[in-house]
Amino acid sequence: MTTTPSSLDIASYQVTDGHFGAPYIDLDEERDLPVPHRHIHGGFADCDTRFTFYFPPEEQWQGRLVMPMEGAHAGHEDFFGGALGEAMGGLPLTTRVGGYMVETNMGHIGDDIDPVGGEDPTLYGWRAAVEGARFSKYVAKQVYGEEPHHSYVWGGSGGGRRSPLVLENAPDVFDGAMPFMGGGDVRPFPATERIKGAQVMSFACMFNVQRLLRDPATSARLIDAMQPGGSGNPFAGLDSHRAEELASLYRQGFPHGNEFMIFTPMGQIWLWSSIADLLVEQDPTYFENFWTEPGYIGHDLPSAVEPDIIDVETTVTRIVTVRDLLTDPAFEGPEYAMTKTMAGLMAGEAGMDMAYALEIKGLPDGFRLGAGIRLTSGKAAGRQLYAISTVGDLFACDGHGDANLLRFEGVEAGDGVHVDNRKFLAFCYFHRHHLMEDAQFDSLRHDGQPLYAQHPVPLMSPLMGVSYTGHYSGKLLWMHHTHDSSLWPGQGLIYRDAVLATGGEEFAADHYRLQWTQNAEHIPPSYLPNSSSRATATWLIDYFPIIEQGLADLIAWTEGGEAPPNTAFDWVDGQIKLPASAAERGGIQPVIAVTANGGARAEVAAGEAVDLVVETEVPPGAGTIVSVEWDWDGWGSFPYAHEVSGQDTALTFKTTHTYDQPGTYFVTARVRSQRDGDITQVNRLITNVASARVVVS
Repeated sequence: MTTTPSSLDIASYQVTDGHFGAPYIDLDEERDLPVPHRHIHGGFADCDTRFTFYFPPEEQWQGRLVMPMEGAHAGHEDFFGGALGEAMGGLPLTTRVGGYMVETNMGHIGDDIDPVGGEDPTLYGWRAAVEGARFSKYVAKQVYGEEPHHSYVWGGSGGGRRSPLVLENAPDVFDGAMPFMGGGDVRPFPATERIKGAQVMSFACMFNVQRLLRDPATSARLIDAMQPGGSGNPFAGLDSHRAEELASLYRQGFPHGNEFMIFTPMGQIWLWSSIADLLVEQDPTYFENFWTEPGYIGHDLPSAVEPDIIDVETTVTRIVTVRDLLTDPAFEGPEYAMTKTMAGLMAGEAGMDMAYALEIKGLPDGFRLGAGIRLTSGKAAGRQLYAISTVGDLFACDGHGDANLLRFEGVEAGDGVHVDNRKFLAFCYFHRHHLMEDAQFDSLRHDGQPLYAQHPVPLMSPLMGVSYTGHYSGKLLWMHHTHDSSLWPGQGLIYRDAVLATGGEEFAADHYRLQWTQNAEHIPPSYLPNSSSRATATWLIDYFPIIEQGLADLIAWTEGGEAPPNTAFDWVDGQIKLPASAAERGGIQPVIAVTANGGARAEVAAGEAVDLVVETEVPPGAGTIVSVEWDWDGWGSFPYAHEVSGQDTALTFKTTHTYDQPGTYFVTARVRSQRDGDITQVNRLITNVASARVVVS
C-alpha cells in the first residue's frame, strides 16, 4: 500500500451530484479475509447513501474498478462482502479480474427511501452508485497513486436491471456493464420515471397456477410430464379454467422444464410483499371490482377463488426467530427447507435473533401464501406484512418500508392479528387486467384489443430505478438464463430490442452481446430444495463461474477489442429455443445430450444393463472439456467420471449401468469446460447438464 489508513485526504473532494453532502469515512482498516485488502466504509453527509471500498494490495491490482450491484431493491453496501455475495464471487472474483471492489447501498437503507431524496427513482437507479464510484476513484488515486484506467459494473436480478442504468447515465465513469437476469420497460433517454415491470403481472399468473394446481397429485403430474422422458403434455387432467391459466403462464414466457419451481416460490413472493400496499394504493378500483363486477373472476367464477378465502381475526401463538428456524427440531422437516434457506440469507444482514416468522393456530383451510398479516394489538399494532413462505401454521413474512426492517419485532404471543388473503387472491388474476405493450402479453389480446377490462399498469417501487433506454456508449454483455422462474427468458430480449431501436444493427454489433445460459435458475441449485423425484442439481447448474468468465470477457472486449460471441436462439410461443449444435449455438457454454438405450426414456427390468451415451461439444473459441461425470440415480452425487485430457472440444462417451431396484431414475451427465483447458483449475468452470429417464420394473 502507498498510504496508511490515517493519511487519506477526503476534505478536498467535490461532489458532482448536489444531492450528496461531503463524503465521510468511518472505518478504514486492513483485513485478511476473504483475501487481503484495505477495507474502507463511509457515506455522504445529509443523505442515506453509504459505500464500502475494498482495495487489494497494489501488486494484485491491474488498474480496474469493479462494482457489483445487489439484487432486489438493494439497500446494503456490504452485500458482496457477506456470505451470498461471496458465493457469487465477491472480492476474490474482483481480485482475480484485477480490480478493486466498490459497493453502495444505492442511496437508501434497507427498503426505506431516503427522506431527502424522496421517491426520485434516478437516485436509487444509478445516481448513488455513480457518486460512490467517482469518490472511490479519488480515494484509489491516493491508495495506488493513480485512478483506475477502466471501470465496470455488473449484477443480477435487481442488480441486473440497474447496472445498465449506470452505464447509460454515467459514460464518464463506467466503460462496461454485465447485467444478468435483468428486466424492465423502455423509454426515451434520459429516463426519469419509475419503471413498469412485467414481472408484477407474470408473477401473479405463476402464483395463480400454483394455487390452482397445488393438489400434490396434480402438481406432480404436471412436473413429471415436462421432465425428460415425460409425456410432454402438461395439460392432462386439467379442467378448462386451470388449463387456460397454465397456458397463459407458458405464453407469457415461463420456461418449459422448470415446473417444479412454480411450486417452490423464491424472490417472486418477495416482490408481492414489497409492493402489495403500493398496488392497492395505485389501483384500489381493481381490488374492489375483482369481487363485485362482471368481467372479473371473483364475480363471474366465484368457485375458482371462494374456497381459498381466509379472513380471520385471531391471536399470535408464537414468534419464531431465524435462530429458531435453523436450530429448533420442530422445523427439521424437508417442507421447511426453502423457508430456512431464505431465513439464513436474511440472518446475514439482520442477525439470528430477527423475529422472522410467527405461528397462528386454528386458521381455516385456504390459500396461505401471500396472505396479509396485520397486527391489531400490542406494540406493533397497525403493522402490515404479507406471507412470503408458509408451512402449516408457520408464516414467514415481509413488507414495505418499516415492515421490511422490523418484521415481527415487538410482537408477542397473544397479540391480535388479522389474516386476510382477499387482496392476494385478486392479485392472482392481475395479469389479465394490466397489460403492458410487451409481446409476452400478446396472447391476452385479440387484434390488438385486450380480452379483459383494463386498469393502469402499476409503477414499481422507486427503489427499482428508472426505465431502460438502450442509449449508452460503452460495452454491454447481457447474460440471461433459460430456466429462470423469476426473470423469465423473455425479459432477456427487452434490452436487445432497446439497443437495436436506439443505435441500430451497426451499433449493436460493436457494443452489445447477448449470451444464454442453459439450465440456469435465478439462484444456483445449492440454494434450492430437491423435488420428490430428483435432485435440483440434475437439471439446474451453478452459473456463478459463467458470470466470472463473462466479466473477464467483457474486460477483454472493452480493453482489447476481443468481442465475445452471441448465443443464437429462436423465440417461439414464449419459449427460448437453442440450436442443438455448439457451432450453431455459439456462446460459451458446452452443449450436452444424453440418451438411455438410444432415447430420452428407457424401460427395463431390474438387473438389466442400460446403454448410456453422453455427447458434448464446446462452442468455437470457448475452450475445451475438462470433466464429464455421471449421476446414476438422479440425486446429485455424480460418483463416476470419465478420463479426459483437457484437449478436446468434442467428446462422446458410452457406458452402461445396471439398476437392481425398481423405480424411476433420472440418469444425468454433467460436463464442464474451461477456457484454457486446465483440468486442475477450480475457477471459471463452465457447466451444463442433461438427463434421460430410466424406468425399472
